[in-house]
Amino acid sequence: MKLTGKILTPSGLVDGSLTIGESIERLDRHAVPAGSSYVVPGFIDTHVHGGNGFDTMDGREGVLGLAAFHGAHGTTALYATTMTNPWASVMSALRGVREAMDAQAVAPGLGARVLGAHLEGPFISPHKLGAQPPQNVLPTPERVREVLDTGVVRVVTLAPELDGALEATAAFAGHGVKVSLGHTVATAEQAQAAIDAGATGATHLFNAMPAFGHRSPGPVGVFLSDERAFPELILDGHHVNFMAFIAAFRATRGRLHLITDAMRAAGLPDGESELGGQTVHVTDGSVRLPDGTLAGSVLTLDQALRNVVRAGLPLEEASALLSAVPARFLGLPAKGRIEVGLDADLVVLDETLNVQRVYVGGVLLG
Repeated sequence: MKLTGKILTPSGLVDGSLTIGESIERLDRHAVPAGSSYVVPGFIDTHVHGGNGFDTMDGREGVLGLAAFHGAHGTTALYATTMTNPWASVMSALRGVREAMDAQAVAPGLGARVLGAHLEGPFISPHKLGAQPPQNVLPTPERVREVLDTGVVRVVTLAPELDGALEATAAFAGHGVKVSLGHTVATAEQAQAAIDAGATGATHLFNAMPAFGHRSPGPVGVFLSDERAFPELILDGHHVNFMAFIAAFRATRGRLHLITDAMRAAGLPDGESELGGQTVHVTDGSVRLPDGTLAGSVLTLDQALRNVVRAGLPLEEASALLSAVPARFLGLPAKGRIEVGLDADLVVLDETLNVQRVYVGGVLLG
């Protein structure tokens, strides 16, 4: 199969054609007609709860449903993300993620590839729950072992000030699980200690954590300044001001990546919805609990890409925030870039950066 257009390679946009199978087989440079489509690397969402009425906590069908929805918006790989719930419910959701991964293994084309689970909660601070239900628990060695035994968790959000957090961080990191610090009231010193213990991520930068101060930089100061940290950020126009995004981007160039943090209401009309067993209200793209607390998003990564360009970055830099950087954070050497031999996870965009077609491992979605 051949895709022709303006192809975004690691060295920049080139006019030409890609020959693809499961991987990218050939890149030929040649002139293309004016107005040709862009071909960019597939988007990787490391933090997504749901979409189109589906949610990770629903189990297998919920995970497959959200993967299909976000796949249509350019996401070619994702980590299905849980909510803080009773422990048995969290473990059940993780089994559902495994079942969805098994289903995709025998039937390619079922949306974005589910690469594993992101356990957001319950190892979080009771003082920075955000929209997470108040069913948080400590990361005891027994619970850490139970999570690892699922074999499906690839990212864990954890508050570094909790009892046992540093030991849990070291244990997770030692088994190849990325620890992302968030939903926290940690000091800068506590966040730094967790990174020294093996943490490498920061869950939705600026949100559900102490604000940055020039005398008290807190965890944000650590995430911006420590080159081992890969912060994630929700650029939906509600969670983070565009100017704050640009400041974070310039401080963390090559480390910051964008996520959706999308919930089941993504893709549906405004109105009442559900998140983690709680009622939320969606109005003009903003999702809030009845008390006004921000509660996830209805963002898709194609809209995030357009928001980055609207904020003033060129397509080349915008695309990397959704592809190359998350691939680097997760250790996915075959994804995130358009190069011969890498996975044929590709998105075709029109001139206004709207999705035309999506390929996952060379398979056309839809």
